Amino acid sequence: VQLVESGGGLVEPGGSLRLSCAASMINFSSVFMSWLRQAPGKGLEWVSGITSGGDTTYYADSVKGRFTISRDAATSTLFLQMNNLQPEDTAIYYCAADYTKFGGNSRNDYEYWGQGTQVTVSS
Repeated sequence: VQLVESGGGLVEPGGSLRLSCAASMINFSSVFMSWLRQAPGKGLEWVSGITSGGDTTYYADSVKGRFTISRDAATSTLFLQMNNLQPEDTAIYYCAADYTKFGGNSRNDYEYWGQGTQVTVSS
């Protein structure tokens, strides 16, 4: 199983980025998918999750109204549209997959992980 994130970068406060996570060698339509992040010197934070069918999404309070999670079953890709980015959003962003759940803040809560993509919000 491979999860490969892309789309990170440097953006000014108020800007936008769209992260992608390409999944391979996994039954993409059967897994719950999540985005998590780890800011410098801090622990993992669950950011958002989407059910296997894509019908229900969940967000941490810190990103609600600014981030949108989505998935494309045809390409086995997970997305995170991030708008109105703020310096406190600076972190390494990871996608993670699990067959039964999402919402945990530990690597042990997920079956599969990507390598992460850096998002830096700074003027």
